[in-house]
Formats: sequence, C-alpha cells, structure tokens
Amino acid sequence: MAMMRLRREDPRVVGSFRLHRRLGAGGMGVVYLGSDRRGQRVALKVIRPDLAEDQEFRSRFAREVSAARRIRGGCTARLVAADLEAERPWFATQYVPGPSLHDKVAEEGPLTAAQIAAIGAALSEGLVAVHEAGVVHRDLKPSNILLSPKGPRIIDFGIAWATGASTLTHVGTAVGSPGFLAPEQVRGAAVTPATDVFSLGATLAYAAMADSPFGHGSSEVMLYRVVHEEPHLVGVPDALAPLVRACLAKDPEERPSTLQLSMRLKEIAAREAQGLGDGRPPAQRARVERSTGRLPERAAGYAGQDTARRTGGGGRGPGERLGDRAGERAGERHGERHGDRPAGATPAPRPQGPHSGARPRPSGSRHPGSTAGRTGGRTGPRTGPRTTGTGRRPSRPDPKLMRQRLIVFVVVTLLVALGIALAQRL
Repeated sequence: MAMMRLRREDPRVVGSFRLHRRLGAGGMGVVYLGSDRRGQRVALKVIRPDLAEDQEFRSRFAREVSAARRIRGGCTARLVAADLEAERPWFATQYVPGPSLHDKVAEEGPLTAAQIAAIGAALSEGLVAVHEAGVVHRDLKPSNILLSPKGPRIIDFGIAWATGASTLTHVGTAVGSPGFLAPEQVRGAAVTPATDVFSLGATLAYAAMADSPFGHGSSEVMLYRVVHEEPHLVGVPDALAPLVRACLAKDPEERPSTLQLSMRLKEIAAREAQGLGDGRPPAQRARVERSTGRLPERAAGYAGQDTARRTGGGGRGPGERLGDRAGERAGERHGERHGDRPAGATPAPRPQGPHSGARPRPSGSRHPGSTAGRTGGRTGPRTGPRTTGTGRRPSRPDPKLMRQRLIVFVVVTLLVALGIALAQRL
C-alpha cells in the first residue's frame, strides 16, 4: 500500500494513536497509518472538517463503525477503537499490509485463473459474514480489497447500509463506483446481499482483464451500460467466465448467493491449482470435444451441485488405456511368433480417450510407423525392436528354414570343392 508523508494540516495525534503516514483519502475523509503505545499499527480514518458538521455524514460514519463492530470473520479489518463524538469523528481498524487488488493488477497485469478463484472464494466467504451481520457493503471494488499475506481483506464500509435500505443519499444520486455498481443501485432500489455479488463479479472480471466489464466513460455512460448492456468478458478464463456472468445478471434473483459462490470458487481454485484446468484456446478445445464426444462443463448448479464432466461413449481412464496398450503389444508378439494374422483380419482399434495423444484413424487401418500414438508422444531412445515402414515389427527368421539353407550351402560348397579337385587331376 502506497504511503505519503503527513501534510501540514494533518493531525499528528488522534485519540491514543500517533499518526505516521497518509494511506489515502476518499469522499468521507483521510486514512492514516498510526500506532498505539504498544506499537500496534492501525489504519485510522478521520472525517474531513467540512463534513464533520454535516449530520448526514456523521450518521453515515456511525453506520460504518456499527457495521465494523457487528461483522465477524477474517476477511475484514478488525475494529480497534472509535470516537463518534469527537470534533472530527474517527475510527481505527487493524492495519492490513499489502497492495490493493487494483494496484496489483495495474502494476503486474491480469491475474491467473487460480489466483482469481482463490481471491474470489475468500471474498465471497467474507461477504457471507458481512451479510449475516445484516450489512451490505455497497461499494465492493478492486481498490477496497487489500491483498495481505494472510489473504484478501475487505475494507471501507463507509457507505455500508442495512439490508433493504435505499441506495440514494440525495435524489437522483447513486452511491458507489460506476462500473462496479449493481443495476438496482443505479435505479435507487433496495440493496440486498445480491448487490454485493454483482460488485464482486465485476471485481473478479477486473482481476482477469485489468479493466471494468463495462469499459470506460463518464459516470452517466457507465451507469447506463450497467443497467442496459451486457458485460464484456473477453479475457476472463473459461473456468470462471460462466460464474462471473451469473454474478453480473441484471436481475438480483438470478445471481448466485454468496455461499454458493464461495463453494463454487473453491472448487475452481482447487482444480486450477492442481493444473487440471483446460488452458487450450476455446476453438481448439471445442474441436477436441467434438472429436471425442466430451461435453464441456456447464455453468448451471451453483448451489454446490456441479455438473460432472461427461464423455461420449468409451472414454477410459489412464490405467485402462495402459492395460489396453500392453495387451495389444503382447498380442502382436504372439502373432509374430506363431505366424501372421489370418487374411482379412484387422487389429482391434485402440480407444480414443480425450487425452490419448493419437488422432482418430479410419477403421481397419494399420498402426502408423511411429510409436508416438502408443506411447503418448514419447521422444526418448527406443528400447524395443524397430518397426518397418508398414508399422509391423520384422518377423524373426524361421529356425527350420535357416537349417535347410545351411545344409544346402554346405552341400553346394562340397560339390564345388570336389569338382575343382577332379579337374586338377585330369
């Protein structure tokens, strides 16, 4: 998190905390890095002087403190102290080291699918605790998420409101950040936990694309797009795109709950961390799925009932494929020892699983000359007998035939030698 030196007008001591640096400033006030007598570091927010006299802003500030006190869980900054009756009301929370999600993406570029899923799972689990406390954050966005060594933390509940409250502070003025607001916030309707789900979906899309799913523009343009246009998710990993799109549904009733979202993102994070995610381009993956009969995983069933992957007829596991190959090779050796295959017989085709490493061959075709199809593309040195151009191993010489040839050779040699000896005598 970027820090700035204190300015001349900044206080040096607030309550029992000594201030050291500026952490940032927002619409309500300034956030400082401070510490108490024991050296505990805190993030201390102080209301701006011009707003401290506004009763509405004092009320909003009191709501933020009340929300922070009610929330239990490790995904938010813990409240340390507060003074709502001071000339300039303030409150202090546990200092969270680490950059914001916005800064990390801006500096390092889009995150991986595994990173996004892990962050999203932790945030959605944190929102479960927030909503159980009867609070809706209403301004969840990349700059309000800090990436600490212990996991992401949600900060800035400055516009948090009780579930069901209106989103308007003044007539016609929506509270929040354009591009991350939910449509119901723009319309001035009641906020619900689904409001934060929409903002989380837009935040995850930002982490994947380094941009808002509703692009750029003036506040009016952005708010119009949120209400009337579909999000642009080009660049969002395929493993996450269906879930992110579900979060960004215009109708709050069509969005997954925070609990369902947490469960689904944990599954995706675990799969991506194990390298089981499919990183191929969508067009290539579609061709493979059509050729193998495998159907892609669908985006339905966010209540933890994930649709299982299905294979179209005859998909086999690695152990079965290895067993088939071993049996096939044994059969070839057996046939070579006891003669060729009967006329017209063709080898049984090997199963073509989604990861068999071989292209489908027409029925009745012989094995290719290369052994890559049977070994999964092995390029190391050959340890078995070489194959001929037709793909069949050269047959071993018949011992009987070899003996016959040897006898004929010896007899011919003796006859020639005898003929030479007779010629010399004559």
